[in-house]
Amino acid sequence: MNTALEALQADITTLDVDAIVNAANSSLLGGGGVDGAIHRAAGRELLEECRLLNGCRTGEAKMTKGHKLRARHVIHTVGPIWNGGTQREPGLLRACYENSLKLAAEHGLQSMAFPCISTGVYRFPPDQAAQIAVDTVREFMREPSSVRRVIFCCFGKSDFDLYQALLQ
Repeated sequence: MNTALEALQADITTLDVDAIVNAANSSLLGGGGVDGAIHRAAGRELLEECRLLNGCRTGEAKMTKGHKLRARHVIHTVGPIWNGGTQREPGLLRACYENSLKLAAEHGLQSMAFPCISTGVYRFPPDQAAQIAVDTVREFMREPSSVRRVIFCCFGKSDFDLYQALLQ
């Protein structure tokens, strides 16, 4: 595995990578948290491009240009809303990571950054979400692909500490 997995405490909109992943809502037309921050930083052109995508279902991923971001692309994925784990939430969250990675590989991208998908207003328990994220990315990286560097970009210190521990 010639892949670098790392945790970083930063603002995902500032990263210079091939793609940042947006924890989007199903409309893809912007929202709060990471989604709103990405839309604000990328500019109006991102919203206009997202309008052409006809939304996105939970667990799926769609890609746009990065527009005014340093990242060349934005991969939009819709995480599950936590309902106690009884509505297939872990599998749907895993699908967010798998489908985002597949989309990056299909386009020959080498570096990407994920936020902590579903752990904000969607209430997915951060420790479970981090474990799913790291396990899914590690599993994907066992097979050859263009993706060489994956960053788990954490806004807060507690999330960063979770990822740091899992990546040790």
